[in-house]
Amino acid sequence: MPYETVSGGFERASRLGHTNAIVRAMAEKSDFYVPAEHLSDMSWLESKIMHDAAQEATGGRITSAIAVDGSLMVVPVRDGLPSVQYGYAQSAAVWLDITAMEKQKQERFVDPVTLGQAVNSALISYDLPVAGAYVRRGVSIKDSWRESLDSLFRSKKIEVNRMNQSLMSLLFLLHGQPGKPAVSLDVNCPEPTCGERDIAVGSAGAECPACKVRLFPTDVLRIHEEVVEDGSNESPLGRLMQVVELLVVVGLATLLWEQSRDQLFRNTLFIMDGPMAVYGPPAKLRSRALQYFQSMSGTPAALAPFICGIEKTGTVVDYAGALARHNVLAPGDLMTVDSDVISAITNSDNPIAYGAETYWGRKFIYRSTDSRTVVFTALPGQGPPYDDRGGQTHPSAYPTLPAILDVIDRTGSSMYRNGIVPVSLAHSKAAYPIGVGTDVLRLAAKQKLGLRPART
Repeated sequence: MPYETVSGGFERASRLGHTNAIVRAMAEKSDFYVPAEHLSDMSWLESKIMHDAAQEATGGRITSAIAVDGSLMVVPVRDGLPSVQYGYAQSAAVWLDITAMEKQKQERFVDPVTLGQAVNSALISYDLPVAGAYVRRGVSIKDSWRESLDSLFRSKKIEVNRMNQSLMSLLFLLHGQPGKPAVSLDVNCPEPTCGERDIAVGSAGAECPACKVRLFPTDVLRIHEEVVEDGSNESPLGRLMQVVELLVVVGLATLLWEQSRDQLFRNTLFIMDGPMAVYGPPAKLRSRALQYFQSMSGTPAALAPFICGIEKTGTVVDYAGALARHNVLAPGDLMTVDSDVISAITNSDNPIAYGAETYWGRKFIYRSTDSRTVVFTALPGQGPPYDDRGGQTHPSAYPTLPAILDVIDRTGSSMYRNGIVPVSLAHSKAAYPIGVGTDVLRLAAKQKLGLRPART
């Protein structure tokens, strides 16, 4: 490099500095198939596209949005022992007054005070030892996780306005009905040698009738099944974060449903960062979420609840971007993602199986009026979005679609590609800063694990 060092020599490139370029060059010479790169005759998609799909929602336009996003980080906390890992995660909820934001667009000069008042946020953070460290002596890493989750769900609360509920109470609420939490959860015994299943466990916990192992209500999530002895366990931490994000939406939606059913609830769009899906061992929550939110629509709240998930990455996002670049989708076009489209995107001969076990919302591709391409999931009015017969593909099965498209058109953001303002705000609230954030979390983790003396 043409930069002189203090010793008088020249700066050398890092040994890993060219790794990315080399890997990309090798990949370009390899022979593999990428669906988003092989678009030819797209006339078969015409029947799946609804032109000028956006229209004003029945009963008035959405006036506010609540977006939920999460972020996680796993850091090594013991010098010389890289296997000792501590995990941090946090989920943010941001409320945006869309009406106030739109008024500022019409002003010659933007009033920062008014914009500040149009946004309100809440944050819930949680942490636990994820690998190489345990809650106490004599317990396995899986049991350490189980005990940590039980403690977290009891101690961590979502506190906003008149809402003050623990994650545990929201977990029982999700397994019940709006305003009527479940009394117990059906838990499988986590002991590998025990075959007991569907054991009723109350909020205080229980004992397995067969092997006498202590059972926690949070065992219903089965997150501990992905925990391993050797590894960072970032994946199960991600499962935990997706569950917490879902519970945040459950809590906030229920709060508005109980306190302002005919006003705020029916005029608010709840937005999840990512698809409306639950992956991995906690995937059974998918059916619980579907039933819970659909039960809210049988009220005087008209089409509410208005809920969607916005995806920023993934194979469908890449495919949607390719369609836009080839002008297959024009501004205002909505495309259904049925079995034919799924087969083309996933290169699969069994598209019927897609989403049936994980999604509680259906994917759609929308080209906004300002030419952004947005992949989102929407809640069907009744029934599952996906099943073993292909699910519900037609937009008529999703009565909240007009309101969702309207909000997407009205809240375009330049903070990231094809973004919308509510999700951008939630992401900025939940994200951990790079570099300094890692150092701070490492120091905090060492303090929690007792690896350095506390300062007085």
